[in-house]
Amino acid sequence: MSDTPRAASTNRAKMYQLVLFPLNNGATNVYYVLILSYVAMFGNTVLGIATVFASVMVTGMRVFDAITDPIIGALMDKTNGKFGKFRPFMVAGSIIMALSVIALYVFTPFVPASMMWLRYVLFILLYAVWVLGYTCQTSVTRAAQAVLTNDPNQRPLFTIFNTVGSLAGMGAMQFIGPILARDGIFGDYNRSWFAAMTPIGIVVSVILTILAIIGIWEKDQPKYFGVGGGKQEQVKISEYVQIVKANKPLQRLMVAGGGCKLALSIATNVTVLVMLYSCMMGDYDNLYMPMMVLGYVFAVPFFLLTVRTSQKEGQKASLTRYVRVALICYVGVLALLLLWNPENPNFKMSIIGPNGLSINLYTILFILFFGVGYGAYYATADMPIPMVADCADYETYRSGKFIPGIMGTLFSLVDKLVSSLSATVVGVAVTMIGLETLPVKSTPYTPGMNVVVIVLFCVIPMVAWALTLIAMRGYELDGKRVKEIQAVNAVRKQAIADGMSLEEAMDKWKTMEDLPAEYKA
Repeated sequence: MSDTPRAASTNRAKMYQLVLFPLNNGATNVYYVLILSYVAMFGNTVLGIATVFASVMVTGMRVFDAITDPIIGALMDKTNGKFGKFRPFMVAGSIIMALSVIALYVFTPFVPASMMWLRYVLFILLYAVWVLGYTCQTSVTRAAQAVLTNDPNQRPLFTIFNTVGSLAGMGAMQFIGPILARDGIFGDYNRSWFAAMTPIGIVVSVILTILAIIGIWEKDQPKYFGVGGGKQEQVKISEYVQIVKANKPLQRLMVAGGGCKLALSIATNVTVLVMLYSCMMGDYDNLYMPMMVLGYVFAVPFFLLTVRTSQKEGQKASLTRYVRVALICYVGVLALLLLWNPENPNFKMSIIGPNGLSINLYTILFILFFGVGYGAYYATADMPIPMVADCADYETYRSGKFIPGIMGTLFSLVDKLVSSLSATVVGVAVTMIGLETLPVKSTPYTPGMNVVVIVLFCVIPMVAWALTLIAMRGYELDGKRVKEIQAVNAVRKQAIADGMSLEEAMDKWKTMEDLPAEYKA
């Protein structure tokens, strides 16, 4: 390691920390599947709640989730006890989510159908409690990036290790869920299925949370908290608008991150996939799982490519390059879905037939276009998370304030507001073709369902990616700019440690040209 002051002041993480802390995102992604993907279906098919109400409620609670984000972020920035700044929120969030999901999925169905009003009330209240826990824990994923490492070569590694966490969390739930829903096990996403999936999800999430706490433990202390250590100026909630207004990179990242999340949340929605693989293609059990596996397989090289590109050219270059790949590939997916013909087996997907392997050209092309496109956008879906840390460093550079909680949750607010649209969009789209309940595997094809799938599975994600590319065009935090900001912050931090006031340090050190030669190394 270099002995220059700049190198010495760089906060690098140990390998085990880089591996373990992103598992916090995996822990919350367990519930992203268990709740956000299935709760509308649970409310509709198990509790008997109206389809539109269940779908709109998911969106309403997601909005509530977004509103609570800045509040939790402010509390996080003010927290600095014996247990650190971030760990208390990880523990509290995990406990709250586990208890609320047990109450919702396991105990609420015991309320008799004759007391439907109580089912509605419990559905809303328990979901709201879960939202608070989810906000507590998921906010840490973005906020703690700023203390884990500020090395531009290490931050992109989050995307790879986050994938490991997602596969252990979200991936596990996506694999186990359809298996348990098979005929002869628990059946078609019924009451027994939810009762079985709940403890499985909780155990997986708790294990990942414990590992993530170990990963952030050493870094969760004042010496890593910005240029002023633990002595930070408190920011009022009324100042949030001004922060967003002044932090241009954060504005653009909010649009890009929201676009990526909207594309992922709609295109991977269970209802959309049921309509595609079951209602249209007629073979959910033999298509859903293989296509998911193929998607993850295609994602592996893209994760390696995104990290390499981020380290050489910056995270902005990596995000835009591979979102563009996804957009181009989904033009092919769109064309194939437009060619779909239920009367012609050559224009339907088929992998396994009555006599074994049965694959046609249509399926091969779909696998290629979908696989490459899914791999590219899955690899970039969580890339804005480490980029939030760059925006937090920029805020410290711009204003002297170390407010990773607020920065992370401001980004999360827009992210959740946008992604909250997914459940409502899907629910409304389903009702527009005359369905009173959300489709399940046994639901027959309904005229117009192919149009709904084309719009939800292809068109909306493509529009979201286009908005991402537009937003990133003016994003200034490329690789070179991030390194300059890190150097300026490092000089200011050392000056403050030597007795200079924050105001003096901010005024003296502004650009790379102002820095001592040893910090330019």
